[in-house]
Amino acid sequence: MLNQANFHKNLTAICPNSEGGFLVAVSGGADSMVLLHLFREVGLQFQVAHINYKLRGEDSDLDQKTVEEYCLSNHIKFHLYEVSPTDQPPGSVQLWARDIRYDFFRQVQKDEDLKFLVTAHHLNDQLETFLINLSRGSGIRGLSGIPADENNILRPLLPFTKEEIYSFAAANNIVFREDFSNQKNDYLRNMIRNEITPKLLETNPHFLKNFAKSLKFLNQVKDFAQNSITQIEKELLMQNTGEIYIDKKGFVKQGTFVQREMLRKFGFEEEEEIDKVLRAQNGKVFNSSNFQLLVDKKYLIIRENSEIGNTVAESELLLTVTPENKILIPNKVISMNGNGKELLWNLDGEKIKLPLKIRKKKDDDLFFPIGMIGKKKIAKFLKDEKLPILARQEIWLLCDGNDDILGVIPLRQDRRFAANEKTRQVLTLEF
Repeated sequence: MLNQANFHKNLTAICPNSEGGFLVAVSGGADSMVLLHLFREVGLQFQVAHINYKLRGEDSDLDQKTVEEYCLSNHIKFHLYEVSPTDQPPGSVQLWARDIRYDFFRQVQKDEDLKFLVTAHHLNDQLETFLINLSRGSGIRGLSGIPADENNILRPLLPFTKEEIYSFAAANNIVFREDFSNQKNDYLRNMIRNEITPKLLETNPHFLKNFAKSLKFLNQVKDFAQNSITQIEKELLMQNTGEIYIDKKGFVKQGTFVQREMLRKFGFEEEEEIDKVLRAQNGKVFNSSNFQLLVDKKYLIIRENSEIGNTVAESELLLTVTPENKILIPNKVISMNGNGKELLWNLDGEKIKLPLKIRKKKDDDLFFPIGMIGKKKIAKFLKDEKLPILARQEIWLLCDGNDDILGVIPLRQDRRFAANEKTRQVLTLEF
């Protein structure tokens, strides 16, 4: 039952330490107006934020007026954001509205030094979210519902039903607004709310309370699974200079669920994708939006794409040749010569077409290494040099204007373009 005592008890359970202040998000609907009333009744220090999306004409303005007048009459600090046409990019209204909403809330929290954001999600919202995630094939994380406390976003009305909220509003003469656009089945959530949820509630008078119990059990299973995976990760994961090494042999022994959960945080979560990783040959590279995974003989090696990009942002750089015929190499490339090996190459300028450049290797690259007979693929040369997979990615090739490879920096020149006793124009690369 929703009353002041039960509300305060639940809020204290999810937020034992209320120091830091609250920002309460209030739309003007029954849920958020009841939340606003309860916050005032329990005597907490808080402020209110409201967004006028300007999507429903006069109704949007009346929503704003309802919230603003309540705050004014009860001496509550009120923050308003009125959406302008420039805030409305093409695409999903729900997505951009959510982005604007939380950007505004975070800005108010920062300006007012308020630690907690409070929203009016309730048990019916939990059911709708569960059904949406179920229809999308979500795993246990998606089926565990909306968290009551997530990164200092508090949802103290989650244990209470929509019916209880409306009853409390009526009993306490709380003024609120109805958003009649929610009666349209334009969105999946509205269709579930208007068509599916009523039929489910008809099957059992205690459906929502039983659903809440099931959510509790699911969350317990989720927590147990996460704790177990954390223990497995302690055994299989190592970190070294920004890179994560997963013991390949131990990873293969784990079940599909554990494998997916271990890689999910790096953007690899589809079973088909994980299966490809497990079957991949050494040296194979996989990319997610933010991470790169390299398959090594003993490890799965993961690092952020930003780390890869920060080594040298460009994949090809033009070089300068001075009047003294010295080839200048960017400092950021020299600094990547981690073994400190000195390099001195003399090249035959008459055999080379300018401009010179350095670039990353391609799959079909080959060259004619000094000290060897015949030609060799760059990939095979680097492997024979016993370079680790990650180090191979950092290698640069010195090329001329025809894209002929003049050498693999800093390992070996191409003998076709090396200077000899007959060379009349010598270009020098030295560092």
